[in-house]
Amino acid sequence: MDLELTGKTALVTGASRGIGLAVARALTDEGVRVVGAARSITPELEKASVAAVSADLGTAEGVETAVRTALDELGGIDILVNNVGGGDADRMRLGGFQDITDEQWRNMLDLNLFSAVRATRAALPSLLERRGAIVNVSSINAHLPGPGPTGYSEAKAALTALGKRLSEEFGPRGVRVNTVSPGVVGTPLWRDPRGFGAKVAEAAGVSHETLLANIAEQFGAASGRISEPEEVAAVIAFLASPRAANIVGSDYVIDGGTLKTA
Repeated sequence: MDLELTGKTALVTGASRGIGLAVARALTDEGVRVVGAARSITPELEKASVAAVSADLGTAEGVETAVRTALDELGGIDILVNNVGGGDADRMRLGGFQDITDEQWRNMLDLNLFSAVRATRAALPSLLERRGAIVNVSSINAHLPGPGPTGYSEAKAALTALGKRLSEEFGPRGVRVNTVSPGVVGTPLWRDPRGFGAKVAEAAGVSHETLLANIAEQFGAASGRISEPEEVAAVIAFLASPRAANIVGSDYVIDGGTLKTA
């Protein structure tokens, strides 16, 4: 299917690996000129974009740099994918509510919520002019708080609510806002031996390999497997395209059937 995206422009945050990199590749393959922003620039991102911006997207300054660079490089933004999220595995502490410091709460909210707030605010003038599209990458944890760092589910729930608010305010003005909520995805967050998945395995007293082998079952995925970044990216590319012209304010769950409620 031709998504009618040739010649469009996009800013993708958190684009150096995982879902963000898959989105940058998918959009580029559809003829979109992509600027990818991430704290660390990888050769893969440089190949999948017309420009790669090194920026700490958990800060106002980093987001400002990313959006300004995208506007300078592209001349305007048709598509904004607010993908950056998760957190730095070295700084995340697993534990209950009373175990978590204000610093972790701030880090979670800055990266998973305020990065999208700031990027959207900065890109909106161009998006309004071009009648563009925003796709926010949330999580099923917005609907089903589960094991993981305290603050993550709460920040993603706020991000999902933000998408609804933005769609109500700016949908009538031509900017479509939608949300994609993945379950467990086979990204470095889970598969990297130094990533968050390894910390979860250690806390559970099992090997990282054992955790990955059983993760779909542990999360109750009806499909029997976790999703891959390219599968999530395909949905995001569609939602950003004119083919989804009347999809506004929706939240698409991609979790292999983990969530058991409508």
